[in-house]
Amino acid sequence: MADSLSDTLKKLKITAVDRTEDSLEGCLDCLLQALAQNNTETSEKIQASGILQLFASLLTPQSSCKAKVANIIAEVAKNEFMRIPCVDAGLISPLVQLLNSKDQEVLLQTGRALGNICYDSHSLQAQLINMGVIPTLVKLLGIHCQNAALTEMCLVAFGNLAELESSKEQFASTNIAEELVKLFKKQIEHDKREMIFEVLAPLAENDAIKLQLVEAGLVECLLEIVQQKVDSDKEDDITELKTGSDLMVLLLLGDESMQKLFEGGKGSVFQRVLSWIPSNNHQLQLAGALAIANFARNDGNCIHMVDNGIVEKLMDLLDRHVEDGNVTVQHAALSALRNLAIPVINKAKMLSAGVTETVLKFLKSEMPPVQFKLLGTLRMLIDAQEAAEQLGKNVKLVERLVEWCEAKDHAGVMGESNRLLSALIRHSKSKDVIKTIVQSGGIKHLVTMATSEHVIMQNEALVALALIAALELGTAEKDLESAKLVQILHRLLADERSAPEIKYNSMVLICALMGSESLHKEVQDLAFLDVVSKLRSHENKSVAQQASLTEQRLTVES
Repeated sequence: MADSLSDTLKKLKITAVDRTEDSLEGCLDCLLQALAQNNTETSEKIQASGILQLFASLLTPQSSCKAKVANIIAEVAKNEFMRIPCVDAGLISPLVQLLNSKDQEVLLQTGRALGNICYDSHSLQAQLINMGVIPTLVKLLGIHCQNAALTEMCLVAFGNLAELESSKEQFASTNIAEELVKLFKKQIEHDKREMIFEVLAPLAENDAIKLQLVEAGLVECLLEIVQQKVDSDKEDDITELKTGSDLMVLLLLGDESMQKLFEGGKGSVFQRVLSWIPSNNHQLQLAGALAIANFARNDGNCIHMVDNGIVEKLMDLLDRHVEDGNVTVQHAALSALRNLAIPVINKAKMLSAGVTETVLKFLKSEMPPVQFKLLGTLRMLIDAQEAAEQLGKNVKLVERLVEWCEAKDHAGVMGESNRLLSALIRHSKSKDVIKTIVQSGGIKHLVTMATSEHVIMQNEALVALALIAALELGTAEKDLESAKLVQILHRLLADERSAPEIKYNSMVLICALMGSESLHKEVQDLAFLDVVSKLRSHENKSVAQQASLTEQRLTVES
């Protein structure tokens, strides 16, 4: 075999130059046979022979053996070590040209060859995109949708290319959405549908394509799948139900596609998704709650949904998942409630519906994603003084917040806990709330929050601390001292990078601390006058005015 292969390669070199058609076809058949028997060894011999360089000239549209040559390239490029030699032999450009062929066998082998050469190489795939293969392949899919092998080749190519961000714009300028939905509707086999799903998922990350897919009727197909598979316990059906409902949620992440499906809350799609929430299927409950969270991305939608009883549906869902519940469903339902609580008009309605009581049932959760959403939902709801006071006096809640303020492994949970502690004080303005927070050890966390890298969090902490100093300085005095608040305020005022509102609120707080003998002494010891007097000429008028007032107060009290 080795001798005959060497002879074939020698003969092929001669016939490729002479273009003796019959001999050429015979040599190519022998090579394909050898590759079928031992691909790796034959590929090594092909590389060593230098024959690859001649293949480019055999891939012209006029060549009668182009399909066989493309087939050989596809076979050798299954080996990783052959891919760069194929590129170096200049095979990509003539192969791309052959995608314009009318011959289905040529198209199939060409697609395979390009796919194998560029397999796992983002730079080569990007090169193909730049050469315009996407519109060509989309056109091929439309023309040859009856040819199963060609269709599969196109889908594999789309799946690989769609992973690249640079491909999305090109895909969006074709009618890929229409072609894929048309193809999807025809498929009954699970494997084929799965293949189309693998292309749809990365494409649907692009907002323009999301809208095209919605307009092409993908949502109706997905709803049908859900309906067909929801009661099945077959593994394939469960997989398809998950993929279909996940894709549905992904389509709702685009603002335009989401609004189109919401249709003012009257849309049939929106209504169907609502019916998933009370379902007994965890996957559908999850998708339904995530869909509501996505619909709840603007005030109009949120107000409509709260007025139409969505909150009660979500609370019922959460109640079903309190004990040993499904964490992803808990997380999704809490996300939806948090988003619905953003418009001011919804807060009181949600509070009177009992949302806080439902949410507090998850205080014992040890799952950071659930903790994070729980905190966010509560923070959104407590703009009202009464609600903030009620929650701020809840010792269990405050103790849990203080514990989560130390969750160093989960920055999101830590940040949200700090912000909720501060919000309870700022919105309640209640002595009882402050006492509860002091007794639970929360003061040191508010002081640390004043040094956050986020100005908004620094500011929230300083305002809360100023209220503590104004309302309950005696109770909090020792904790403020041991948290080194005065030293931190000195640093904030001396730091040129501190935002104007941080400087302003730091000075307000300094004045409020003067009522404590021990803190007053710390202020005097740190020579605050020097720092404050410099701020009288600050470009921000409010800072300059507060600096003058603070300077007077410090002078009088010294």
